[in-house]
Amino acid sequence: MKLEERVELSRYTTLGTGGPARAFARPESVADVEELLRWAAEQELRVATVGLGSNLLAADEGVDALVLKLGGELAAVDSDGTLVAAGGGAANAVVLHHARDAGLGGFEFACAIPGTIGGGVWMNGGAYGGDFAQVLERALVTTTEGSGHLTPSELGLSYRHSNLRHGQVVVAAELRLSHRDRDEIKEEVRGLNARRKAAQPTNRRTFGSVFKNPEHELTAGRMLEACGLKGHRIGGAQISPKHANFIENAGGAKTADAIALMVEARRRAHEQYGVELRHEVEFLGELELPPLG
Repeated sequence: MKLEERVELSRYTTLGTGGPARAFARPESVADVEELLRWAAEQELRVATVGLGSNLLAADEGVDALVLKLGGELAAVDSDGTLVAAGGGAANAVVLHHARDAGLGGFEFACAIPGTIGGGVWMNGGAYGGDFAQVLERALVTTTEGSGHLTPSELGLSYRHSNLRHGQVVVAAELRLSHRDRDEIKEEVRGLNARRKAAQPTNRRTFGSVFKNPEHELTAGRMLEACGLKGHRIGGAQISPKHANFIENAGGAKTADAIALMVEARRRAHEQYGVELRHEVEFLGELELPPLG
């Protein structure tokens, strides 16, 4: 298995920012992942997984970690009855297409999540009233101690959250779906994609939603729009003129630009509404948002 050094993460993130990873590998089996985690532990290196690179902000200075991109059998999809088995590296879109062809519904919401099964489990990804917690039977998680299955309750799945931490790799998952007419699935996905395209900057480089929706009558996007942030730009990054809970790479953006926009957005939301917005995007490297107040 080839280990690469100083691979630029900007090539693997949807925003197109991020410096080099100290080590980078493309495991294709559970055994590969177990071996890599043992190696990383020996080197005292943290471990992170990139998936399709959405929902990620990587530090411009680089990431002192082993970064994994799952492939091979870890990106495969199969089904038996109403159970769909997918590798952690399988794209949500591929799994959705497989489910549709098998006449299995319940995963339609994932058409709005441009990531992988592993990432979906990691953050309990969701959209349009659905999330992974609703369909996940169990996930196979690998650590330095080996691999084992965890149920949704053992994973601690809640709104855009799991108890998983870096060093734990979701190598596979089983989704329990239900029989549904293929044409009905196609129609629902078509409608959801149309809604997404109308509301979100799908033709721009973003990392997806910036902040989790707060416990407030306004969503994060509506709140930031009311704060006058649509189109606000710092360096090469700007808050989307289409949806204020997205940050676009407007040309030559750095992760630092995106972080600066997030700091300003949180400041204004707190000042105007007394709300402390919490970021949905995962940070890789030495990144953090300063405390409010």
